[in-house]
Amino acid sequence: MPDFLVDEAIEDYAFIHTSAEPELLQELIDQTNLNMGWPQKLSGRLVGRSLKMLAALTQPKVALEIGMFTGYSALSIAEGMPDDGRLICCETNPRAIDFAKGFFDRSEHGHKIEVIFGRALDTIESLNLELDFTFIDADKRNYLNYYERVKEMTRPGGLIILDNVLWSGKILQPESEIDDILVETNRRIAQDPDVENVFFTVRDGLNVVRKLP
Repeated sequence: MPDFLVDEAIEDYAFIHTSAEPELLQELIDQTNLNMGWPQKLSGRLVGRSLKMLAALTQPKVALEIGMFTGYSALSIAEGMPDDGRLICCETNPRAIDFAKGFFDRSEHGHKIEVIFGRALDTIESLNLELDFTFIDADKRNYLNYYERVKEMTRPGGLIILDNVLWSGKILQPESEIDDILVETNRRIAQDPDVENVFFTVRDGLNVVRKLP
């Protein structure tokens, strides 16, 4: 499979012609690249600005992120939320949590973010909340489990957004358990009568799902 799914020049053009993230987020990218393993796990501008815009359009009061990493997507979502919004982030990497909290403390939107350490499925079960907005970007083996549980908790009209649903193109010729799970997750969403969705070929794929009334 290629290293990128969209022609590299087209990808660069889209990046340049998308509104830039705030300087704090640009610093977060630089520090993640310098100090953290697997920096490619960062959502990046195209996904981050998409999340910010979707949050700004829907104004979620209660949001959930499954898989926070160093906080780029969390700050992007929080930026679009109302000032009294609450974003709960699930993360299992203590070093990533410490890193992200340093940037949350410096952001005008950081007060909206609450980080919970531990397995996301356990965290979700501990929450007694109706969700307006969820971003799923954690271990792919549990993608279908995350989707099904979060859908139950999402209010009618709420959004569920799944990242990496193209999985570097491996969904076209699945060869592993993870490939198969992502194929099944995408199929299940497309055939789910409780939702409508648009599958965007942004970066590594964004599946934007709206729960129907």
